[in-house]
Amino acid sequence: MSKIVINILRFIILAAIQVFLLKNIVFYGLNMPYLYILFILLLPFETPNWLLFFLAFLMGLTIDLFNDTFGLHAAACTILAFVRVVFISVTVQKDNYDSDPEPSLGIMGFRWFFFYALILSLFHHFFLLNLEVFRFSEISSTLSRVILSSLFTLTLIFISEILFFRKKQRK
Repeated sequence: MSKIVINILRFIILAAIQVFLLKNIVFYGLNMPYLYILFILLLPFETPNWLLFFLAFLMGLTIDLFNDTFGLHAAACTILAFVRVVFISVTVQKDNYDSDPEPSLGIMGFRWFFFYALILSLFHHFFLLNLEVFRFSEISSTLSRVILSSLFTLTLIFISEILFFRKKQRK
């Protein structure tokens, strides 16, 4: 299958899982998993920045439409796309690849993918939950929600990556 079809299916499946299943999973009002960010995390390295920002905004807007959150997810996903560009430009030497791989567990290895997913999910959750609360008086509870939601999201990201794990060779 072509990469475009795979990414369209990934967009639809992750948005549907987030909207219809994970939206209702909240533990003690503290954490909620945001698995839909996996779509942005797994876009190929060679995705042009304008397309990356557009797709991140579109994914966030899709989640916003179903959650009635008025652009919170769209803003957080756009920030996530920016942090992704910076993180990849700092940590990945793209000259070593013959084709345009995606930053997945099977291609990049556990350690790189763990830090990649951890840092990007922390940024996403920090901005999303701070935009949601928008009060400095709530910073301690917001930070605890960021950490718990990030850990829950990371757990789901690694479960999904292990389920669809394909070992590929880096060049």
